[in-house]
Amino acid sequence: MQSLIKKNYKNEFVSKFKGDESGDLSPRQTPGVLYSKAHPSPVPKPKLLAWTEDLAQDLGISEPDDEDVAVLAGNKVTTSMQPYAACYAGHQFGNWAGQLGDGRAITLGEWESQGKNWELQLKGAGPTPYSRRADGRAVLRSSVREYLMSEAMYHLGVPTTRALSLVSSGEEILRDMFYNGNPEYEPGAIVMRTSPSFLRFGNFEILAARHEIDNLQKLVNWTIDEFYPHLTGENRIISWYKEVIQKTASLMVEWQRVGFVHGVMNTDNMSILGLTIDYGPFSFIDDYNPGFTPNTTDLPGRRYAFGNQPSVGYWNLGKLGNALLPLFERPDELEEAMQTYEETFWRKYYEMMANKLGLDNVEKDDRTLVAQFEKVLSSLNPDLTIFYQLLTYLPKDLLEEESILDYFNDSFYEIPTGNGRKSFFDLIQKYQDRLKQNSISEEESRERMEKANPRFVLRNYLLHQAIEELEKGESSLFEKLRVALKEPYSKNHDEFFKKRPDWANDKAGCSMLSCSS
Repeated sequence: MQSLIKKNYKNEFVSKFKGDESGDLSPRQTPGVLYSKAHPSPVPKPKLLAWTEDLAQDLGISEPDDEDVAVLAGNKVTTSMQPYAACYAGHQFGNWAGQLGDGRAITLGEWESQGKNWELQLKGAGPTPYSRRADGRAVLRSSVREYLMSEAMYHLGVPTTRALSLVSSGEEILRDMFYNGNPEYEPGAIVMRTSPSFLRFGNFEILAARHEIDNLQKLVNWTIDEFYPHLTGENRIISWYKEVIQKTASLMVEWQRVGFVHGVMNTDNMSILGLTIDYGPFSFIDDYNPGFTPNTTDLPGRRYAFGNQPSVGYWNLGKLGNALLPLFERPDELEEAMQTYEETFWRKYYEMMANKLGLDNVEKDDRTLVAQFEKVLSSLNPDLTIFYQLLTYLPKDLLEEESILDYFNDSFYEIPTGNGRKSFFDLIQKYQDRLKQNSISEEESRERMEKANPRFVLRNYLLHQAIEELEKGESSLFEKLRVALKEPYSKNHDEFFKKRPDWANDKAGCSMLSCSS
């Protein structure tokens, strides 16, 4: 185990590429470089609020002392660190936004552990040249959300960046939470997040847009060498693109499995490693609604709504493909690669649904049943998590309409009536008939469902309550959630196994959030 303060950090990215070495933090365009050197800005009273023990153990990082907390807060930079903010661009809400970059994230260096490098990045550590008109800070509200949700997704088995620490800064940050002209001061905080890389589609888009083809070629080659070393030969770039397509399709399926809505799927928020990255106005689905978006900025179009995420993933991959065009003599290679997305997504989607429903597989005829689940759930809007948990333990002897409706009662925000009641009963009947045709045992069927259907998800109203308590100096709910998120498939935390309460339906921070959240 090594301490943060004494580690000899690696700086592979900054040593391989051109960067702005001036250290000037004033907002500006930075053509010709892939990053700008940027030191964190110190904060007055750093206090460690959370430390992720299992992640630290995996990386070989010792428990932080006061000097290490200074590193986590951005108050201390060691001699081997070369802090920087990455330059990238992106398409935001379907429109080209030009240069963006790390506006409130600063990578300190790369931590080597067991032959692999992990970027250690501070979010909320002060301004960078890409902060534009912002201060580069993060508030406690958004920092708690990122810290807890990235860890929750990890324990759910969804590919994600992770969070090592949460530190309060001891300063007040002015924020207009909903961009409605009502700014308020909020306590500040900083998250240290980790990932093998924070490279995103936008890192490649900016180079293509600026016609920096040499830099583009160099970044692609380095990315493959570092993170896809098994790809060799003259066709390795198209092979790499296909793998990014497959990873992205798989990620979209995982989001659908657990009911996660990212909220802001811009190309600058899409990981080149197929990870969930940049936790902002996210939410888990409570009542099932494919048109739900938690992002106020996404209204009224709902581009990033839950049901649209797979198609947006495809669209974003197309923009990455466009950025790679200068490296190919035949554009049809990229077009052919894109065609693999749909096949990969649907194959993995039906495999995932087979597990959620406890089926041995999903044959062609079973797709009608899966579609019926989608149609009925979309019309009746039960609580997604609770519904699938009840389905997992559905008793064999429940055959009558009344008893089946009573059994699922706790999952409904509104009890089905009329045609809705009949369609739900018909669905469960067909499902029960299909289970009888399974080639696997009842025990294996249930085991598949227990592994695919989480019992605990980090709902926005719980996050909101924990944040309110933390702002008052109370951490009991925060700590309970930290424990519960590590066991999302168990029954050990059933105090949270309940629907969203009525008071949270329209409360700010519980149902809708802004991009600044």
